[in-house]
Order: sequence, then C-alpha cells, then structure tokens
Amino acid sequence: MIGIVDYGMGNLHSVSKALERLELPYFLSDDQAELKKADGLVLPGVGAFRDAMAILEETGLSTFLKEWAQDGKPLLGICLGMQLLFEESNEHGSTKGLCLLPGRVDRFSGIDEFGKSYKVPHIGWNKLSFHQPDHLLLKDVDQGHVYFVHSYVVTTEDRDVLLATSEYGREVPAVVGREHVLGTQFHPEKSSSVGMSILKNFGTFVERGAVSRG
Repeated sequence: MIGIVDYGMGNLHSVSKALERLELPYFLSDDQAELKKADGLVLPGVGAFRDAMAILEETGLSTFLKEWAQDGKPLLGICLGMQLLFEESNEHGSTKGLCLLPGRVDRFSGIDEFGKSYKVPHIGWNKLSFHQPDHLLLKDVDQGHVYFVHSYVVTTEDRDVLLATSEYGREVPAVVGREHVLGTQFHPEKSSSVGMSILKNFGTFVERGAVSRG
C-alpha cells in the first residue's frame, strides 16, 4: 500500500489517478499514524520550497519523513517533493531541506555555458539520459521524453545519486536516489508511458520491501 503525503502542496489528483490506472493500492493522508501503515510513501509537491518546508516542520511531517527514511522504507519525491529530499534551497533565501540526499537546490541561471539565454521556468518535454539503467526504478523504461515544470534545479557533487539526467541549459538531475530514497524532478504521472513505467517500478519496489519486512 502506497501512502500519498497530503501536506497541502501536492498535485494529489493526478498522482492518485496515475496510481489508480496502474492498479496500485494507495491512500491520501496527512495523519502520521495513518501514513505509518503504508509500505511506501509518495511526497508530491507544487510551489515554493520554503513554504513546503514550513508546513512539514509545523505539522511534524519533516521528522516523520526523516524517521521513515532512517527505517529503510521506500520514499518517492515528485517535482518539489524531490527537491525537498536534498539539503537546502536558495529559493527566497536559504532554507534547510530534509537532508536525505546530498545537494542543494538553485534557480536556473537562464544563461547556458555558451552564454546563450534560455527561458525560466522550464516547462515542457525533455529526453532522459540514464546513468544507472539497471536501477529497479528504471527497469524496462525507455529513455524517452518526460514532462517538466520547474524554475529551480538540484545541484549535487555526488554523481552516485544521479539515476537519470536531462538537459535544459545545463544538466538537470531528473531521477535521483540512494537505496530507498528516490525522486523525480519531472511529473511521472503526466509523462505518458515513460512516467507510468517509473511509477509502476516504484510500486514493485514498495511491494518487494513489504514482503521482505513481512
């Protein structure tokens, strides 16, 4: 069973519908006691990093998510939810993240390495490039195009957490992960067959973890 963390800043409808189409059992909740019953969690996110972290801190969900990760349970962050997994963001001043993955979140500069300008925010379809194609999350997934909507992007010096990247004026960490903590910068629920395959693989990852713990 997958629990979708409802903290008021997630695209809950589209994520829920995607899980329904994949016939993956799920529920929505902001209650920690209920979320503890899940075998894996999805942390969606739309909006500002600082606002999201403020809500997570005020509700105690930040501590809950850190403990969840420490217990080795599957966690998938989507879009802003992926960014929250990292150490800090400079959006509207420096804000500390969940610190589950190494790196920070910076605004797109709007100028590429050749001095050419590009539009910010990044909205549209871009092709994935796999760095760890054998990772369970990418199993049997095509290196196709996925749908991005974001003005801020992760920067990390730890290449081991990069499962797949894309290009938009610079390298964009598109799929990240270490052990059971995973994330996608794009919206898999809006990314046609490529995104649905990734969500399906996360469901398999959750099921395997549930069996091993059972």
